[in-house]
Amino acid sequence: MQFHHRKSYTALGKIYFWTASIHKWFHLLADEEMKSMIVSYLQLLSREEKITMFGFVLMPSHLHFIWRQNMLNGKETPKGSFMKYTAHCFRKHLLLKNELDQYKVDSINKSHQIWQPDPLGIEIYSREVARQKLDYIHANPVSGKWLLSKDDISYHYSSAKFYETGVDDFGFLHNLYQVFDGD
Repeated sequence: MQFHHRKSYTALGKIYFWTASIHKWFHLLADEEMKSMIVSYLQLLSREEKITMFGFVLMPSHLHFIWRQNMLNGKETPKGSFMKYTAHCFRKHLLLKNELDQYKVDSINKSHQIWQPDPLGIEIYSREVARQKLDYIHANPVSGKWLLSKDDISYHYSSAKFYETGVDDFGFLHNLYQVFDGD
């Protein structure tokens, strides 16, 4: 059986739609504490100007970002440090709740897998692609099997409210459309 690997490479200085999923699509991110850990780390990376965050949504089993990685975070990319840091925090939380065994893997280099190893990165190169990706992530919490709020701007862990009202509840959002045409 041949496995398809998604494109996970992202270059510094370019804007990407980026998706990462929890191992086996478990609903780890349904937990408010997990979402808070993610937001806190994004705030730190943003404050240190390692990233510019244009849009995001945190779903129970996965997340979508529209971001630019501006510079390395030590020896790692911001993407790499984000995955490593959050996996470490999640692992500690799961251990305390006695739920870590679900994430056990048979691997030479690790005993547990928090994130699936194949995040997807798609470069955003135009306003049209930017709009399509923002519309997709903002609709995610209220489409298909996900009915996480009454409408997209009511779902807290998303940038939808920022694009609709200009209010940034997280302190790290930037308007993606200004990158392409200044409006």
